[in-house]
Amino acid sequence: MKTVTVSLNTIDKVKDFVNTVTGFDCDFDLVSGRYVIDAKSIMGIFSLDLSKPIELNIHENGQMEKIMASLAPFLA
Repeated sequence: MKTVTVSLNTIDKVKDFVNTVTGFDCDFDLVSGRYVIDAKSIMGIFSLDLSKPIELNIHENGQMEKIMASLAPFLA
């Protein structure tokens, strides 16, 4: 598992982020305080406070370099 910080402060960034992570066959969790949300759930993401950066836990299956390259626009 790898943890990075992402910034999803606009609706377009959230849509692009969800489209990006759904393209991978592994689990992504967004952690904000005591809440853990499936990062592939757009409704779940909108339940978080998006005004500040959020931790993203990546439970990868051997394609970390490709995942990190895809997530580059969202990294805080």
